Amino acid sequence: MKKLVSLALLLFCFVCVHAQPVDMADQLRSSGKIYVVIGTIAIVFAGLAVYLFSIDRRLKKVERED
Repeated sequence: MKKLVSLALLLFCFVCVHAQPVDMADQLRSSGKIYVVIGTIAIVFAGLAVYLFSIDRRLKKVERED
């Protein structure tokens, strides 16, 4: 029952947030700057992924040495 109430509350919050228009996104889209934002986010996520994979490889190497 607790899971059902939590799910219903999350769905209600999503509907409330989703119903509001986002003016900033419309402005960025109309000026073409949205692609800069998406590119920046993609570069940050790619950098994080490379960093995490390099840490994982180093950790596996250290574990094998023991």
